[in-house]
Amino acid sequence: MKNSSHKTFLAAAVISLAVLCIGTSLGSAGIKPVETLRVLAAKLFGLGTGVDPQITAIVWELRLPRTILAFIVGGSLAVSGSVFQSVLKNQLASPYILGVSSGASLGAALVMIGGLSLGSGPWGVFSLSFLQPFLLPLAGFIFGLGTVLAVIALSYRLDKTLSNNTIILFGMVFSLFVNAILTTLLSLFREELKNLLHWQMGSFALRGWSHIALILPFLAAGLLGIIRYMGEMDILSFGEETALSMGVNVQTVRKRLFLFAALLTGTAVALCGAIGFVDLIAPHAVRRIVGSRHRQVIPLSFCAGGILMAAADLAARMAISPSELPVGAVTALIGAPFFAWVYFGRRKAVYHA
Repeated sequence: MKNSSHKTFLAAAVISLAVLCIGTSLGSAGIKPVETLRVLAAKLFGLGTGVDPQITAIVWELRLPRTILAFIVGGSLAVSGSVFQSVLKNQLASPYILGVSSGASLGAALVMIGGLSLGSGPWGVFSLSFLQPFLLPLAGFIFGLGTVLAVIALSYRLDKTLSNNTIILFGMVFSLFVNAILTTLLSLFREELKNLLHWQMGSFALRGWSHIALILPFLAAGLLGIIRYMGEMDILSFGEETALSMGVNVQTVRKRLFLFAALLTGTAVALCGAIGFVDLIAPHAVRRIVGSRHRQVIPLSFCAGGILMAAADLAARMAISPSELPVGAVTALIGAPFFAWVYFGRRKAVYHA
C-alpha cells in the first residue's frame, strides 16, 4: 500500500510538471519545450547562452507566472472543496455551492468599485500603504468567510442539528442572494462594468510574479491550517458521535476548517475571479483513486486541481487564439456535466440500495 501511495504521488508530481511545461510552451507564439527548458535553465541556474530575448520575455514574464498562478489557484480551490466535502460528508458540497465564492466576489467587487486605498487617511505617519496589495484578497477572504458564517447561523436557527442538506440548501440560496447584489452593483456602476464582468468570469490574463507573491502567504496559512486537522477530518468521516467519543471537539474543528478553506477560496477568487467546479471535480476524482485518507486526499487534490486549472487556462488561451475565452467558461463546460453525473449517480445508487 505504501509503495502504491508513493507511485501515486510520483505520478501526480510528474504530470504536474508536464502540464506546467506544456502550459508555458504553448500559445499564440509557439515555443518548443526545449527552448522553454533553456530559458528556465538560464534564469534559475545561470546555464546556457544565446537564448532569444523575445522568447525569454514570453516564457519568463508572461507564460510561466500565469501557468504557475493557475496551478496554485486550482490547487487552492480543490483543497478547499475537499475540506467542505469531508466536513459536510457530501460529494456535492463545495465553496462555490455554499456561497464562499459569491461572497469573495462581492468583497473584491466592492474594493474595485470603491477604489479603496490604504495609502492615506487617519493613520498619519503610520500609513498602511504597504498593505495595499493585500486589500483585494483580504476583502475576498473576509466576505467569503462572512458568507459561510451567515449560512451556518441561518441553518442553525432552522435546524439545530445542522444537517448537511440544510447547510447546502441555505448556501445555495444565500449564494443566489449575494449574486443578486453583485448584479445590482454591475448595473449601477456601468463605468466599471467591463472590468467587473471580465474579472467575474475568471481569467489569468496579465497576471505576473507579483500575483504569485501576493497569494503565497494566504496559501501557506490555509494549507498549514488544513494539514493540522487532517487526522481530525479522518475521524469525522466516522460520524460526529464517534469523533466526540475520541475527544475531537467537532464544533471547533468544523469552524477552523471552514476558516482555512474560506481563506484559500477567498484569496483565489479575489485575485482571479469566480472560477467554479474545480473545487468539485478534483477532490471527487482523487477520492475515487486513493480513497478517503486525508494525508493522501489533501496533497493529491492540490495537484489535481492545479493540473485541471492549468489545462483549462491553456484551453482558454488556445481555443480562439489570439483571443481568449474566460477560464471560468471552460471549467463550467467540464464541471456542469460532471456535477450531473455525480448527482444522478448518487440517486441511482440510493435507489438500487
